Amino acid sequence: MTTVYDFSVKKPNGELKSLVEFEGKTLLIVNTASKCGLTPQFKGLQELYDKYKEHGLEILGFPCDQFNNQEFANINETTEFCQLNYGVTFPMFAKIDVNGENAEPLFNFLKEQKKGVLSKNIKWNFTKFLIDSKGQVIERYAPTTTPSKIEDDLVRLFS
Repeated sequence: MTTVYDFSVKKPNGELKSLVEFEGKTLLIVNTASKCGLTPQFKGLQELYDKYKEHGLEILGFPCDQFNNQEFANINETTEFCQLNYGVTFPMFAKIDVNGENAEPLFNFLKEQKKGVLSKNIKWNFTKFLIDSKGQVIERYAPTTTPSKIEDDLVRLFS
């Protein structure tokens, strides 16, 4: 059975990182954007990370520019923006597509596991996927679902 651990993704410097490195951890995988009305969710994501990283939470951010070009062209600008403005310390990866023929394979897998309300495609920035410690997709959250509303589901996975 395929899990998220079967995928490798690009770090901002272009090096591949195998997600098997996160095996045994609870993951929240998010497509992000730096110039979006939902960008302040970075603060809530960082708060969850700070509160639960000792329990095994990892948040993985994937910048995406597919929705109204709301991401910087340069990945270094993106990571600097996230760190300076929101204190982001969770891993951020290379900019990706989440839909279409060039979609990141990890996101194709996530969308197949948990479809959206009307389609499997991701409709906007800050769509979130909750992954259990076995690498299985547990839940998909709409872009407008704030990180604090995910907390109860996270806590259940730590029990």
